[in-house]
Amino acid sequence: MQAAGPGWFRRRSFEGRLNSTSPTPALASESVLTRAAENPLLRGGLTLAIGLLVGNVIGFARVALTAYLLGTHSRADSLAVAMGPFDTVNSLVTNSMLFAFVPMLAGRSGPERAALFFKLCRSLIWVFVGLAAGIMAAAPWLMRVLAPGLDADAFHAAVNIFRVLAVSITAVGVAALYSALLYTERRFAPTAFYQASINLCTLVAALGLWKVAGVYAFAIGYTAGACLQLAIVSYVGRSSLQTAALPVCDLHWREILGKPAFFLVYAAGLGLNITFTRAYATHAGSGMAAALEYCIRGVGVPLALLVQPFSNSLLPEIARLRAACRLPDAVRLIGRTVALAALVAVAGCGFALLFRHPAIALLFQRGSFTAESTELVSAVFLGLGPCLVGWSLFEILSRSLFALDRRWPPVVAAFIPVVVNATVTLRFGVSSPYWIGAGASAGTLAGFAVLFLVWVGNRRRWLEQT
Repeated sequence: MQAAGPGWFRRRSFEGRLNSTSPTPALASESVLTRAAENPLLRGGLTLAIGLLVGNVIGFARVALTAYLLGTHSRADSLAVAMGPFDTVNSLVTNSMLFAFVPMLAGRSGPERAALFFKLCRSLIWVFVGLAAGIMAAAPWLMRVLAPGLDADAFHAAVNIFRVLAVSITAVGVAALYSALLYTERRFAPTAFYQASINLCTLVAALGLWKVAGVYAFAIGYTAGACLQLAIVSYVGRSSLQTAALPVCDLHWREILGKPAFFLVYAAGLGLNITFTRAYATHAGSGMAAALEYCIRGVGVPLALLVQPFSNSLLPEIARLRAACRLPDAVRLIGRTVALAALVAVAGCGFALLFRHPAIALLFQRGSFTAESTELVSAVFLGLGPCLVGWSLFEILSRSLFALDRRWPPVVAAFIPVVVNATVTLRFGVSSPYWIGAGASAGTLAGFAVLFLVWVGNRRRWLEQT
């Protein structure tokens, strides 16, 4: 046997270190997957993405049923001009509650968080009830602004649908408060299926009540879905609250109402872009508003899948980094997120524009949705489709700035899309289906460009000030 000299010991020591520090590919892959599964941003985004995917699959069935039963006739116009604004308003209420109160709730824990939450509920539920009652009372006047070009019968139906949908605001508002509480605790699953609840109930009601209620069945189902989601999140949210020995919450009501004010103004300004286009479309002929609404749904599905998982899981992470004085990390996180979203949005938009006509024909051309309907919707989508890129990037960057407590830039920039849209539309008097959505697309792209330049030009100064 050969003697063990110094070289042998050095060789064995090197091999030992190599084996101890170089894991096999299988172990390395397992380690990467484990870290990814433990990442709250990735896990939360994945949960929200699954919920949104399920909701939008059911939403596709809802749109397909709408197309089958209504096509692009005047009844479809009535449903589009009444339900479209409520999609905007309910989204506005939900997002404003999340972005205003998630950081506030995240800063407290235990009984203090429960006391703050109950005070928010007591203060805001009357705001939601009053808002719903006011909308129901003012429905005829609001509809003259939102759909000035409808004929008398379609206008009357739209007013009634508008009043039924107004009930959903209270349920959506209170559910948003519970969602803010659950986001704070990183419990995304109960809130992720919000769209699934609304779309499923709308689909079931439309199928079950069509012969009895006609087009109003869609509004009944929509409102029932909002109430169902409220029941789900309130049941889950209350089970996690520590209600024993609650302290007194000294938060003033002005701060409660003031917190969501910035985001309400921001979301209202951004929502006016599509609202203006929808109102203008009622002047362009029967069926144009319905065709535009089908296209908005086509843009809204990828928009929701892109924006919501990124932004809703990004918000608590940015808030925590900001609270820990790790703002450079938050800035890098925002930059990577916007870059990735831009890549996905441009690729998705190009694919949708290229295959829009065969996709619309394959998915919807049956029943009342004729070949002429396919041509009309395909033409409208050509102008509205690019809206996906500017809208999604604008939303992600704006919400990131809200989380950094830089509220003024997104609030001011939110009105750029509607100004550009109105200028382009009224200046050129566009009424062709190919151009009816071009103003909205140009507006969102211009809004994002301005906001991005503000972000790039000021981020170093913001970091130094902080």
